[in-house]
Amino acid sequence: MVTEGIQKSQKKDQFEGVDFLDLDDLLTEEHQLIRASMRDFVKQEISPYIEDWAQRAHFPEEIVKKFGDVGAFGPQIPEEYGGGGLDYIAYGLIMQEIERGDSGMRSTASVQGSLVMYPIYKFGSEEQRKKYLPKLASGEMLGCFGLTEPDHGSNPSGMTTNFKDMGDHYLLNGAKMWISNSPKADIAVVWAKNEEGRIHGLIVERGMEGFSTPETHNKWSLRASCTGELVFDNVKVPKENLLPGKSGLGAPMMCLDSARFGIAWGAIGAAMDCYDSARRYAAERIQFDKPIGAFQLTQKKLAEMLTEITKAQLLAWKVGKMMNEGKAKTVHISMAKRNNVEMALHIAREARQIHGGMGITGEYPMMRHMMNLESVITYEGTHDIHLLILGNEITGIPAFK
Repeated sequence: MVTEGIQKSQKKDQFEGVDFLDLDDLLTEEHQLIRASMRDFVKQEISPYIEDWAQRAHFPEEIVKKFGDVGAFGPQIPEEYGGGGLDYIAYGLIMQEIERGDSGMRSTASVQGSLVMYPIYKFGSEEQRKKYLPKLASGEMLGCFGLTEPDHGSNPSGMTTNFKDMGDHYLLNGAKMWISNSPKADIAVVWAKNEEGRIHGLIVERGMEGFSTPETHNKWSLRASCTGELVFDNVKVPKENLLPGKSGLGAPMMCLDSARFGIAWGAIGAAMDCYDSARRYAAERIQFDKPIGAFQLTQKKLAEMLTEITKAQLLAWKVGKMMNEGKAKTVHISMAKRNNVEMALHIAREARQIHGGMGITGEYPMMRHMMNLESVITYEGTHDIHLLILGNEITGIPAFK
């Protein structure tokens, strides 16, 4: 059911996909069925409403249960915990299709699957897995991931959020910022230092005294996604809510690898949406007695867009194959995330130019994608930090220390 007051677009979503090199040959029949199912979902549940949601900075809470019903939450988590039991290429394709609809919608889904469900599955106790994962998978619960702080973004090891052992519970203090899903989240996976300075993950539940989630307003980006803070003022966290499986900064970094992989695929979806719109518009818009697609500079733009999308598809597929084989490293994921988001942002800008003045309106998706991608190119490792991660791999010299 659509929230009252939401305007439904009358413009039909005609997107069919972009596959110049017949890359579907690299996908299984199951992969293609999953992609088709998610594409249909986006056309029915996101495309007709997304421009209005974004214009009004409205997060559609009803989409959470719908994402759960269609299997968008934790598709790579085993079925016994409510996940889809799918491989990483299937996960990537799901993120691609959702972000083709909107980056904010993909953020909602990828945070839930890679930053909340993944650490509970990977580092949690069996009791924690059974308590939280099925409800997160179904959309009955929404989660968020607390790592970034007001003064510690690219340097998460400097975090000041901390907890003390009080005997029968932990006492948590501090704050996190720029947290997707936080204003509506039922639980937060929070990373904090113990008294020895070691980073651990804790599950904090809404309703715990001293825990609040102020919403971030006046965003120009990810306007259909809810963003906020996590504030901990002497929050009593039960000891059974500590993730026992892994501590240290490597634990949240593993979660971010999974999420960044999804972003590498998601950005392709945003780029394909902009390219598809530009290709159609170039065939329909008449200037100087012929379609603008007849002009060399328009053809140059479209040819370069298609080439860059195809290269990004191959990069994402290869890293997905490496993920499935357990061979992918942080540096591989950094390359894919950095390249594909930059590619998508450039294509959004070029597609906007092809649309001329119409490109700045909500009649077409480019400006929304462009504004969203300005966040995507910064979050979960900034564009420059991913460059330095690769530089460190090449030279053996860490430039960010």
